[in-house]
Amino acid sequence: MYETFYQLKKSPFRINPDPAFMYVSPSQREAMASIVFGIQRRKGFIVVVGEAGVGKTAILRRYLARADAKRMTTAFVCNANVGFKDLLDTICQELGVTSKPADVAGMVNRLHHLVIEEYRQHRNVVVVIDEAQNMPIETLENLRVLSNLDTSTDNLIQIVLLGQPELADKLNRHELRQLKQRVAVRCTLVPYTEAESQDYLEHRLRAAGSSTASVFTPTALRAIIGYGMGIPRRLNILCDAALVTGLGSRAKPVTAPIVREVICDLEGKPRAASRRNVRASLAAVVVMSAALCGSAYLEFLQGDSRVEANSPATSAAPAALQAAAAPGPPSVPSPGVDAPRPPGMNTGTRSPAAQPLVATRVVGRGDTLLRLTLDVYGFPLDAVFQRVLEENPSISDVNWILPGTTIRFPDVSDLRARRPRSTAGGQLKP
Repeated sequence: MYETFYQLKKSPFRINPDPAFMYVSPSQREAMASIVFGIQRRKGFIVVVGEAGVGKTAILRRYLARADAKRMTTAFVCNANVGFKDLLDTICQELGVTSKPADVAGMVNRLHHLVIEEYRQHRNVVVVIDEAQNMPIETLENLRVLSNLDTSTDNLIQIVLLGQPELADKLNRHELRQLKQRVAVRCTLVPYTEAESQDYLEHRLRAAGSSTASVFTPTALRAIIGYGMGIPRRLNILCDAALVTGLGSRAKPVTAPIVREVICDLEGKPRAASRRNVRASLAAVVVMSAALCGSAYLEFLQGDSRVEANSPATSAAPAALQAAAAPGPPSVPSPGVDAPRPPGMNTGTRSPAAQPLVATRVVGRGDTLLRLTLDVYGFPLDAVFQRVLEENPSISDVNWILPGTTIRFPDVSDLRARRPRSTAGGQLKP
């Protein structure tokens, strides 16, 4: 679908195991060696544990594909969530047993004769049980019966259990202690490291006739590796979907925003707004805020310092401003309104006790300090905002104030002395 656009010989990220794209990490190499040793030395029970998608089935199938078919007879069980009788029935079908007895004892006896005959012909019987963590406890416990099919020197049947970490937890249960004692070989597959994940992606793209630099940007590659968490299946799914989306966007190479969008789709989350839309929205907000602040600032410089009279507290603001601007001694705040703070609490340069208040407000849900300042004074000046912060030194984050907090708004009429001259056209001059 996207192979031609990205100049690939074939799709490099199919989920199905393809020997042409096989990449073997150090952990997988150790697991492969354990499996080969356990099967060829007829060790009986072999357990391979690893997270979903880490490559347990892939490495086993690779070994079986390369093994000498003339010396091995294999039964592959995909559905482990069955009773012991159904398990025996599946094994018999996989091994080519045509006439099966109806009872468990008869099927075990039939299997015994089969594996003895295979042993005489120097063939090894291997039963692979995938997703073994789903096998019922009773079925697992009865697997010991098959391990009794042996000679004085060799096990006639090799049972490979592939499962997720829950399989190890099951084998540690008390009722399965006898089965656990018969496990001769055990190995654990771990996810790729970050470097191994990058090597894995490079290996598959190189096998398809390209490279990571030609298909993914460096930031896109980092996003892919971060999401993949070292799990080959996750890496394959994300890369395949990213290439499809990249084809639709005509993006060559695939960029990080495309990868992030695909991750949102895979996780079932809404896509985040594109970077361009976010920047446009922020620019619009900045322009509108600047226009509002400039208009309010101009009104303030022209003498219009009106305050909304929505409450008894705010209705006192004009009077307090006029009183503070008039000649004579400064007004004295009413008792209880501006009580001095304990020493050390005020971090501003002005003393709170020396500043008359024009209003106090209790913070409600969704309120911000800027919104309350505009409500009280009608204009947002940096100096005004700083004066409010000095009056309320307990505020550490202006964007997050606990509801119920009381905010004190001081008299700021002295800031009129900083008023610059203005022209008739409304342009401000210093």
